[in-house]
Amino acid sequence: MISTLSNKTAVTSIIIVSIAILLFLVWLIYLKEPATVPNLTFLNYLPATNAILNSLSVICLVLGYVAIRKREKALHMKFMLSALTFSFLFLVSYLTYHTFHGDTLYHGEGVIRIVYFFILISHIFLSAVVLPMILTTVYYAAAGNFTKHPKIARITLPLWLYVSVTGVLVYLILYHS
Repeated sequence: MISTLSNKTAVTSIIIVSIAILLFLVWLIYLKEPATVPNLTFLNYLPATNAILNSLSVICLVLGYVAIRKREKALHMKFMLSALTFSFLFLVSYLTYHTFHGDTLYHGEGVIRIVYFFILISHIFLSAVVLPMILTTVYYAAAGNFTKHPKIARITLPLWLYVSVTGVLVYLILYHS
């Protein structure tokens, strides 16, 4: 199936799906009222779970990068697919949390408030940018296009790392400062 798609069709489809996901997230977080279901105690664990999933993604991304630098392609693929899986699980957990809890407000004051919102805004903006890049990078690898795959991966990797690391930082500042 992948080999029958043109690159233009695949990338256009990825962009359309990414925009749909982002619009859904905006609606879920900022426009929709949280679902009212009593006693969902598991929600209390989801922010920490999200931070753990982001951390695991970071670890896999770094190990995947190290593996490809050592020309260990099979190991690289395993780590990168693991990073993708952890990021996907993060998204599911994040959607679940925001469906039932809604947005969490930050009440810090002073310099930390400025730092927090800088990190949060850059995290949100770059997560929107990196989503179609991740999917396109994976598409090129799955299609066996190892001319385009490393070119986009060189840009995707640092952005994906930034988004994953800042996701953990947002959690730490929001819940532990």
